[in-house]
Amino acid sequence: MSHPAAAQVPEGVPRDAAAWWRSAAIYQVYPRSFADGNGDGVGDLVGIRSHLGYLRDLGVDAIWFSPWYPSPMADAGYDVADYRDIDPAFGTLAEAEALIADAHTRGIRIIVDIVPNHCSDAHPWFREALAAGRGSAVRELFWFRDGRGEHGELPPNNWTSIFGGPAWTRVPDGQWYLHLFAPEQPDFNWANPKVREEFEDILRFWFQRGVDGVRIDSAALCEKDPALHDFDQAMPPYPHPYSDRDSTHEIYRSWRRIADSFAPPRALIGEIWLQDTERFIKYLRPDEMHTAFNFDFLAAPWDAAAFHSTIDATLAAHAPVSAPATWVLSNHDVFRHVTRYGREDTSFTHDHDHRRRQTGAPTDVALGSRRARAATLLSLGLPGSAYIYQGEELGLGEVEDIPDEQRQDPLFARTSGANPGRDGCRVPLPWSGKESPFGFSPDGAVAGPWLPQPASWRYLTVEAQQGDPASMLEFYRAALRIRRIHPALGDGSMIWLEAPADVLAFRRDPGFTCVINMSTLPAPLPVHGEILIASGPLADGMLPPDTAVWLATT
Repeated sequence: MSHPAAAQVPEGVPRDAAAWWRSAAIYQVYPRSFADGNGDGVGDLVGIRSHLGYLRDLGVDAIWFSPWYPSPMADAGYDVADYRDIDPAFGTLAEAEALIADAHTRGIRIIVDIVPNHCSDAHPWFREALAAGRGSAVRELFWFRDGRGEHGELPPNNWTSIFGGPAWTRVPDGQWYLHLFAPEQPDFNWANPKVREEFEDILRFWFQRGVDGVRIDSAALCEKDPALHDFDQAMPPYPHPYSDRDSTHEIYRSWRRIADSFAPPRALIGEIWLQDTERFIKYLRPDEMHTAFNFDFLAAPWDAAAFHSTIDATLAAHAPVSAPATWVLSNHDVFRHVTRYGREDTSFTHDHDHRRRQTGAPTDVALGSRRARAATLLSLGLPGSAYIYQGEELGLGEVEDIPDEQRQDPLFARTSGANPGRDGCRVPLPWSGKESPFGFSPDGAVAGPWLPQPASWRYLTVEAQQGDPASMLEFYRAALRIRRIHPALGDGSMIWLEAPADVLAFRRDPGFTCVINMSTLPAPLPVHGEILIASGPLADGMLPPDTAVWLATT
């Protein structure tokens, strides 16, 4: 497949450096799987630093790092043992500081993950709480409670873990502690002022080291019903006993004051999964977060009406609070979109049973890749910021044949293998060569990649795609270059244009039109000047199915 070379575009207006998050193209690095610098089979900071030039050339504005803190890795680093250090598997704090500085010299900003709802059971506070026993002040940093039943043998309430199974684990002295995720991830008690003070200090710690923003994991879950009432699924959704409680907003108002106290201000980016748009948008009021992930767009099926609807709803929701929208197609928790878009069911639902239903379904890789390219132009052309998950620029699909004994996601273990977990989108990247580790690890590595790489990835390495105008990598580079310099792209507004059924077309001023054909028939292009870039070859001036194009228009 080939696409027209990117045409010359007008010089772009300078981005507002103080509000970079409104327009940024942000690349998510999953540290274990990006690049291994020391040959132990696990990605690390040395490996990442060695490829900062690659990310600069790709054209991204910022890097978001999934957790890099010391952790037993019960949940891929989202079980944090120390929020002010780097896991030895990845490197040292000094290396992180050097990486931040190196990225800044290349014009790349840094976002780190903050995990405020829970920590690791190896965190010093939790270890102290276990040792201190009932009634101790340190246990009030968590949710330790007596059980129900004649001898306290039943959990304190009926809450279930998001990962499956009970949300309570009993300790030897008979009390129970709350964990909305794995038992190795005890929930903090945010009603305790010491917890609030601790995380405010953690923010300052990283901001002082040059971090430009934080991504806030499970941001809506911190506050809990102090009475720990049972959760009745039949009841109205609000107030929920542990999700999106009104008191949560004061946490992020405080964080915003801290972020704004730095020069330039730092960004707060929320991971917020909420069905209710009005509840969701409250987190983006001017004194709270700057942006939040747009999961509705990620979850949309390959259907023009569905995309039109979610784009409209997103922009309408963000407008009253003057917050920029975000657009994302994949991340470390979901099926890679090349695979999703190549299947009969192209939707995604954020329930962990979705993987069980999807795994093993037939995939048309060529179709998925064609649609992925088109979706890339759609997402990069919309108003706001865009996220790119590592490897999507190489056209990587979901790896579904990982042997059971090599799977590491707790979802797999906690469902006795019924749910394959998220390892399939976390497989280490292929950089070069014809066989594993495909340049992920250096020559002479003492261990293979921590998850197995498919042999077919020999055709998808950076080396194999470099300089090939038909490759996914060069397509991303061209699109991101245009996006960076075109004055119509990034933050701003858009206007829908009339288009045939199952075709989306919108204009952005000055002089930009995006058209994506989701129908089964070729579609005519609107009146235009130059073709800036197309996701695939055009046919006699017509836009083929599953293809998108950026046009210079008047």
